[in-house]
This record gives sequence, C-alpha cells and structure tokens, in this order.
Amino acid sequence: MRLKHIKNAEEIISKSKYLEQNPRDNKGNWNKVFNNDNNIEIEIGMGKGKFIIEKAIQNPNVNFIGIEKYDSPLVSAVKKLEELELNNLRLVCIDALGIEEIFDHEIDKIYLNFSDPWPKKRHVKRRLTSSVFLNKYESLFKNEKRIEMKTDNDDLYDYSCESFIENGYDIVKTDTNYLDTIRTEYEDKFIGLGKNINYISVVKK
Repeated sequence: MRLKHIKNAEEIISKSKYLEQNPRDNKGNWNKVFNNDNNIEIEIGMGKGKFIIEKAIQNPNVNFIGIEKYDSPLVSAVKKLEELELNNLRLVCIDALGIEEIFDHEIDKIYLNFSDPWPKKRHVKRRLTSSVFLNKYESLFKNEKRIEMKTDNDDLYDYSCESFIENGYDIVKTDTNYLDTIRTEYEDKFIGLGKNINYISVVKK
C-alpha cells in the first residue's frame, strides 16, 4: 500500500508527549522512562498505531514501545492518543536498521505486524526476519528472545519460518488462518477482503 504523506507530520508528532525525541539517550535505561521494572514489548513498524495502542490499553502492567520509520503514519497514532492517558506507551520514529542503538538487553518481546515483504531476491536482507535483523535483535532482548509475527504475504511467512529456524529459534505456534483479538489497520482491511492472515510465534533461549 502506498504511504500517504502528511504535511508537517514531523512537527505534529514532535508535540506529542508520547514521542521520545532522543531515544538513543534511553539505551539501557528504558525502565526509568516508564518509572517501573515491568516487561517491555516493542512493535517494529507500528504504522498508524492501532495494534500497539490497544495492547497498551489492555495490558497496563506491560510497557510498550511503538517504532515507526516514517513520521506520516505516526500522525494518526498521536491523534488517537490525544484523549488517552497511557503511562505504559512510548513512540519512537527511527529506521529499524538502527534498532540496536536504542535498546540494550531490556526487551521481552518483539511484534512484527505486516512488515514490508521485500519480494525481490536482491532485497532479502531488508526483510525484518532476515538474518541481518535477527542478529540485530540479539542485543535487544533481556532474557528469552520472543517474537510474534503476522503477515498477509504467504511467501514472507514461508521465508520467515525458515529464517527463524536457521537462526536458532524454536517455533511455538503457527497458524495460516489466524484471527487475532487485537488487529492492525492492515489486518482489518485484509480480513475484509477475505485474505488469510499468517501468524508465527517463536522463542530462542
């Protein structure tokens, strides 16, 4: 889907109390940002934020960080948050290529929802489940490494299953017709079109 550009998006999101302006300064100290020692879970590629916001609302004893490369979709997220008071949610606008620059052994789970499939072979390393990114995630996790992924793309699903196994992850659960209780905007659209949703949960000890 084509990304819609929103005028003055950077300025709009910068005014939100949920946006971390200098996330690299928090590396190794995100528990101080939240002022507690609760588990921290992140969504890489949060888009407009429907999933991560609902997660935060339904799980007040877990801290959530939504990560998005582009500022335009974050505008929708901050607008959703204007009327909410969520002490367990923060937003970060960075490219996932620099993910290891902002976390240091403090994350409990990563969510990858409807990531760009990068279908061309020359772009394989850009996939968020490639060895390149799975290696980056190593230094993020506090203890066990847990990842949950959803995608409408069957080829990305098959590739990711193989990549997880090749990189030492054990598959906890898979489902090629998954119906989640908390959905992203893309997920709602795909389900409405009759598209199957692929799900995989993995762990590495």
